[in-house]
Amino acid sequence: MFFKKKSKSVDNNIYRFVKGERVPLESVSDQVFAQKTMGDGIAIQPEDANIYAPCSGTVSVVFPTGHAYGITRDDGVEILIHLGINTVELNGEGFETKVSQGDTVKRGDLLGTADWDLIASKERETVSMSIVTSGESIVIKDDSDILFEVNK
Repeated sequence: MFFKKKSKSVDNNIYRFVKGERVPLESVSDQVFAQKTMGDGIAIQPEDANIYAPCSGTVSVVFPTGHAYGITRDDGVEILIHLGINTVELNGEGFETKVSQGDTVKRGDLLGTADWDLIASKERETVSMSIVTSGESIVIKDDSDILFEVNK
């Protein structure tokens, strides 16, 4: 076992993806998120246009509309960042992506931007979610930067 591969250490914390006030996932108006159908997580009422990677990993999904991103960490945990509710219907209006599928990102890298005023003017809710879609449970953290910890 001289050449045993060392496993990479992965930070189990998921950090803020946007500045803003935390909102319990159960209170968002979209029942797919509120009932945790896609997985557990937390929502934020955004106060800033910049959307950041909440963890390091590989960008597994960038929706063509720019309203959602998937990141897969090195340990296989999958995180979905979903910007707003029913924003897919805007066909990309109000969103600008800065990454592509397959890109490697570090926590804090800029994923894209959102024009929340424009999105709200189109009668779309701006509350945005960070969801663990790979099935792991989470522990919500009472920290200014850490949203939750993933239990592996």
